[in-house]
Amino acid sequence: MTEENGISEGDAAVPKEMPAEDQPEDRDRKVNLTEEAEFVHPEGGWGWVVMLASMWCNGSVFGIQNAFGILFLSLLREFGSEEDEDLRFRTSWVGSLSMGMIFFCSPIVSVFTDVLGCRVTAVGGAAVGLVGLLASSFVKSLGLLYFTYGIVFACGCSFAYQPSLVILGHYFKKRLGLVNGIVTAGSSLFTITLPFVLSGLLERVGLHNTLRVLCIFMFILMLAGFTYKPLLPVKSTNSQTGGSRMSQIFNTNIWRSVGYRIWAFGIPAALYGYFVPYVHLMKHVEERFGSDTNKEVLLMCIGITSGVGRLIFGRAADYVKGVNKVFLQVASFLVIGIMSMMIPLCNIFGGLIAVCLLMGLFDGCFICIMAPIAFELVGAKDVSQAIGFLLGLMSVPMVVGPPIAGFLRDKLGSYDVAFYLAGIPPIIGGILLCLIPWVEAKNKRREKEKAVTTEKDATQNMIEHEKAQEDVKNKIGDSVL
Repeated sequence: MTEENGISEGDAAVPKEMPAEDQPEDRDRKVNLTEEAEFVHPEGGWGWVVMLASMWCNGSVFGIQNAFGILFLSLLREFGSEEDEDLRFRTSWVGSLSMGMIFFCSPIVSVFTDVLGCRVTAVGGAAVGLVGLLASSFVKSLGLLYFTYGIVFACGCSFAYQPSLVILGHYFKKRLGLVNGIVTAGSSLFTITLPFVLSGLLERVGLHNTLRVLCIFMFILMLAGFTYKPLLPVKSTNSQTGGSRMSQIFNTNIWRSVGYRIWAFGIPAALYGYFVPYVHLMKHVEERFGSDTNKEVLLMCIGITSGVGRLIFGRAADYVKGVNKVFLQVASFLVIGIMSMMIPLCNIFGGLIAVCLLMGLFDGCFICIMAPIAFELVGAKDVSQAIGFLLGLMSVPMVVGPPIAGFLRDKLGSYDVAFYLAGIPPIIGGILLCLIPWVEAKNKRREKEKAVTTEKDATQNMIEHEKAQEDVKNKIGDSVL
């Protein structure tokens, strides 16, 4: 640094006669920072309407997915017979594809949201979901249902879902945690009520008309998307080079964090058994306790305690420092894994209720602290795509797990082995996540040591420089004498 003129060497390298127009990116960055600094979040007003619309989105998308166990029973009766050895394996692919595609599309949805905005992406996604669900109501074979329900409907849900979370940041800042809690509780509310609604509809109007009734949910979701009026300043991209635009759209910085890489591997590893109870628990209860059993109560229990868990553990996470929040996810996976293994051991219905209550409580824990952990691992700047990539990686186990469980049931004659095996991946994934705090602590120690070494080197250089100057002065003094 050359201090004489009050500028750095980097600044001195740029001639003064060449003003800021030679560096348009810096000018745009200053403008954007100024606009964002001046922007004040409403913290209410129309934001409450947006919150309710987002809550409907979260509830309708994941409420339908979580209640697939009810539809699964109807699909078994509609498209097969008990003599079909691969019936459960083939039928479970419908729900697995649907849930998996919602997550698989997440990285792509992030790009569309950045380019087209929340409103266009959400409305377009809901419209596609409506078309897919309506087409599913006319399908007469499982093969076509894989496409209409498992791909088209699910992709539409994915494009409608993610903007509903992004838009909340346009209206809330101080209350964003509270609003996010209310919005994500929407899925719990729908998970509680939809099983009973679907059971009644399936008995009265049948499978195909039930799917048409669910189209009403998607139509309302499409209308809800029109409420997503963007408020945040739009960042200028006119002067950006192609490379800088691509780096913003496809952010690779997140993969430089070792902790994030472990997290992005450990979470999917834990989820191979996660969705199995949502798909197969209803059929297992029917086989174990009879078709007259009030099996919908189990999904209601999961929904209620999941909502409670999101509130309790979401608040508790605020008191856990840094990446140690990961231990809450570790605990949730261990409990979910153990509870999955206990399902076949429950010979009384009350035992299953207790298992589902605990499973739902820690399911809420796992879901509600994903964003806080992502913030700790990659920072606020990269958190959006960090979550998007993670959700994309989660799609594989969400798709594969339930069909494997259905295959084991078809071959072995019961779900016992399937539920025992479904409990293993969450435990293994939870153990892997324990490495994250250790790795992050090690990285911090390394950075601190590096900073101390750099400071020592700078101090030593400064001492040597001052000594050299004194020697020069002494030599000059001697020569004068």
